[in-house]
Amino acid sequence: MPIETIQSKRLFEKIAEQIKMLISSGEYKEGSRLPPERDLALQLGVSRPTVREAMIALE
Repeated sequence: MPIETIQSKRLFEKIAEQIKMLISSGEYKEGSRLPPERDLALQLGVSRPTVREAMIALE
């Protein structure tokens, strides 16, 4: 029986998706500044480096 490969996303990719959802839902306005990394990290329950990686991925 062959084993299927499970693709899991890295945490920063999940956070990048959450940030996109926050923008598309209107929580953050498109084109405006996002809150500081520290505030986003607290809101999303992750570390600042994770938020930083997510922001780099979104650029």
